[in-house]
Amino acid sequence: MSPTTLPAGPEHGHVTFLGAGPGDPGLLTLRAVEALSHADVLVAEHEVLDVIRTHARQGVSVVRTDADPSSVAPPGTGTPQLTVVDGTSAPAAVPPPARDAAHLVMEAVRGGRRVVRAVSGDPGLDTDAAGEMLACAAAGVPFEVVPGVAAAVGVPAYAGVPLRDAEGADVRFVDARTASDRCWAEVGASDGTVVVSTTLDSVAAAAGELVAAGRKPDTPLSVTVAGTTTRQRTWTATLGTIAQTLKQAKVLPSPDGGRPVIAVVGERSAAARRDQLSWFESKPLFGWKVLVPRTKEQAASLSDQLRSYGAVPHEVPTIAVEPPRTPQQMERAVKGLVTGRYEWIAFTSVNAVKAVREKFEEYGLDARAFAGIKVAAVGEQTARALIAFGVKPDLVPSGEQSAAGLLEDWPPYDPVFDPIDRVFLPRADIATETLVAGLIELGWEVDDVTAYRTVRASPPPADTREAIKGGGFDAVLFTSSSTVRNLVGIAGKPHNVTVIACIGPATAKTAEEHGLRVDVMAPEPSVHKLAEALADFGLKRRAAALESGDPVTRPSERRPGARRRRSTT
Repeated sequence: MSPTTLPAGPEHGHVTFLGAGPGDPGLLTLRAVEALSHADVLVAEHEVLDVIRTHARQGVSVVRTDADPSSVAPPGTGTPQLTVVDGTSAPAAVPPPARDAAHLVMEAVRGGRRVVRAVSGDPGLDTDAAGEMLACAAAGVPFEVVPGVAAAVGVPAYAGVPLRDAEGADVRFVDARTASDRCWAEVGASDGTVVVSTTLDSVAAAAGELVAAGRKPDTPLSVTVAGTTTRQRTWTATLGTIAQTLKQAKVLPSPDGGRPVIAVVGERSAAARRDQLSWFESKPLFGWKVLVPRTKEQAASLSDQLRSYGAVPHEVPTIAVEPPRTPQQMERAVKGLVTGRYEWIAFTSVNAVKAVREKFEEYGLDARAFAGIKVAAVGEQTARALIAFGVKPDLVPSGEQSAAGLLEDWPPYDPVFDPIDRVFLPRADIATETLVAGLIELGWEVDDVTAYRTVRASPPPADTREAIKGGGFDAVLFTSSSTVRNLVGIAGKPHNVTVIACIGPATAKTAEEHGLRVDVMAPEPSVHKLAEALADFGLKRRAAALESGDPVTRPSERRPGARRRRSTT
């Protein structure tokens, strides 16, 4: 049994001091994910909570160490509230989170609760975490430490700045906020790589300390802000020119000058070769905010693919799914599955799988009801939904992931080998007739059943609508003509700087009819091919900017006023 699964004591509970890494949720360790899944209470700053809360169980209580007391305890009451991940609140004997994190941890652990105290980076490098561990030890509260990726190590790796070369240069770490004159003198006298933790508006001062201590002004330097996140930005300069570089980049002076940064100094730090080693910021869609007009459930794999290209997907559902107005047809068809009425059932969407599954549950049926029936899925996403239901499809298109592709592989009816000539086709109320006509042509009888209705979704929040119309999104993926019509209907027309990507000619035609310029077209009607095509577009756009000597910018940065707004975010 691993330490994270040990039962908490009946009185003292258990505390896990957990390193959340420098910002990328993907850098959490397996042990960290395990500890989060068992936690009763999370204690952390809000930035850290954004990294870890995805892996916490539903109903976990959250205590922010940086929250204002009034944001936790309802006005006029003496009972503070713990925020709960599922959106509800519950009274708790935990004081309003404010100054003393150790006190918060000790209160949260009472009653035998499992507490995860998460910190940015690694707990071993967090001076406050050490004090909280001592408090647990003094109180007899069992605790463990789950290391995390330290920012001083992880950020340079994401910036494409290796800290050591083949010669094994010395590496020293300095926290500029607490460094003494003696510390600066020691690192200034050495010729190794220096990793400095500081803030954006203090970089020039730290560079000056190193020069004063003996480092040459022309020593290479890289400075990275928001490291390991899609907001990451890195500047390369020298100790003598970094102040001017940041001024020319218009990031200083700024209200956000106090943001933490990691600076890497040294001849062997590879800062001068960052153009060859910058793997993260050179992703084809790095930092692009991409609008995906689908629900989170529908867009899961597509959003993951976009993230792999460096994008920040934002799901906005444009349709809502509702039951059919007359459910009797669907009920008869499901009963026909059980009584042997059909040879095949064909699923053309994840929603169709969901509709049949819900009807099965209503009748107390499960995947065993598909025994003896051949099952077809129109594409990989629908096939995955079936597999999650416990059904492995017999037929998935080998080529184009569409109704036409499914027909290409669908066998004609053969009275010798097919004892039944009927196909059950549960679909949306607005589905096209392509599949029905094709199956009939192949000799099959088709029960075309409305399994669900699609209606226009409610408008997204006001800030999302403003971002769509004002150019806040870098790209939008249209996966059907209905997504074009519905998005424009509920949120307005995307700004002309936004890259418009369409899944096929019909969708592109609808986009153009709505006054949109189509920039990207998928080579085949597949959402994943569409994402690939957008990535190729971004890669070519980046290459063109580098070739012409222009800065690499996102499409949204081209709109009027974007540079000014970006410099203050």
